[in-house]
Amino acid sequence: MTARVQQFAPALEATHAHALRWLESQSTRRIPPSRTADELLPLLGGPLPDGPMAAEEVVDLLAREGEPGLMAMPAGRFYGWVMGGTLPAAMAVDWLVSAWDQNTGLRAATPTTAACEEIAGTWLLDVLGLPAHSDVGFVTGGTMANFTCLAAARQSVLARAGWDVNHDGLFGAPRVRVLVGQERHESVDLTLRYLGLGAPTAVAADDQGRILPGALKASLAEEPGCPTIVCLQAGNLHSGAFDPFREAIETAHASGAWVHVDGAFGLFAAASPDLRPALDGYALADSWATDAHKTLNVPFDCGIAVVVDPQALRSAVGAHTAYLIEAGGEDGPTDPFMKAPEFSRRARGVPVWAALRSLGRHGVTGLVDGLVANARALAAGISEIPGATILNDVAFTQVCVAFEDDARTVAVTEELLRDGTVWMSGSLWRGRRVMRISVCNWSTDADDVTASIEAVRRAAAAVPA
Repeated sequence: MTARVQQFAPALEATHAHALRWLESQSTRRIPPSRTADELLPLLGGPLPDGPMAAEEVVDLLAREGEPGLMAMPAGRFYGWVMGGTLPAAMAVDWLVSAWDQNTGLRAATPTTAACEEIAGTWLLDVLGLPAHSDVGFVTGGTMANFTCLAAARQSVLARAGWDVNHDGLFGAPRVRVLVGQERHESVDLTLRYLGLGAPTAVAADDQGRILPGALKASLAEEPGCPTIVCLQAGNLHSGAFDPFREAIETAHASGAWVHVDGAFGLFAAASPDLRPALDGYALADSWATDAHKTLNVPFDCGIAVVVDPQALRSAVGAHTAYLIEAGGEDGPTDPFMKAPEFSRRARGVPVWAALRSLGRHGVTGLVDGLVANARALAAGISEIPGATILNDVAFTQVCVAFEDDARTVAVTEELLRDGTVWMSGSLWRGRRVMRISVCNWSTDADDVTASIEAVRRAAAAVPA
């Protein structure tokens, strides 16, 4: 071992040991953290020391003092938000990505990581049933995936209207109208703000949050000829429901609109032959956003932007500079930085390659179907608890529970979080307080489901009706 490697070895060995202990604790530890940020500040902070500390001691300090301040998000009983665990191959490869320390922007400079990302993109298009000629960009998360796709959409609809947004900006440009479902995710509104497109126009939705095609058609007819983007949804935040894609997309395309699908967690339903019919027509859209750290269970951070028109994407977020050795052209292989809004980034697509390579096609299907089965088992068990009502059709991995009134629902949720066995977040859906369950972890098993139902039962018993 060289002297340079000897500088890394103690810290990496300490990290390995602490990581295994952390993972081992997930089956028995309470889900919520036991230390607050304010309690951690003096333990990890204070004035910056004048002298150095050995790397392995830094690791030990962080693990020893910081672990009590961690939420057990990798546990099979964490349902608080749509956050998957991490598959073993994806976690291990993510460590390797850090050790390799490749700035994955150029095919010529980082061929291994660029090749893995291209392969991962091809596999994703195949597994998700999306057009094979689409461009795939790896970004930080679902919000930036929406941003990237909607930047391409803005570019395209303005170009069709005779406006070059890259050269002329937005001042004086034709107005771009954006139509969204009443129950879209807030990240869509956020990205529209980032893109200077302002607030969208909300279109009515049904009781499961699905956009109403008739209402969409009426909204489209209000301003014929206006450059338009329509945002649809694969996986409602509360119900898990899917918009009626075929009718909505055909209606939107008939009006000349670009159609984007926000599928942060629900797009992966397309990987299941049993679930894909619920997404009928989804592949007719122009762009799709998803988040691999959700349903695919890779480490943070890894959003995925898919755009069917490579030129629209590369024109919107790509760049050309004299000092970079660029690859290909618009019809051939291109550099990763041409498909995502970053020059410098880690090789976040490589853990996606690892997850897909470790699972294979049938493994991805099994992962998705297993999450849905667990969600339905939780819904069935909780529905038998006196006073509990399941408010949504369990179309995918989301379950919304309410008790007799808002006050009891909030109180039961608070009691459940104090118990600490599971984490299910409170929310507000269709004017009613709910306990929202998001099943997104590959490691959730039958024992976790049983323990979770019993935890809800205990919490409900502790709060009088």
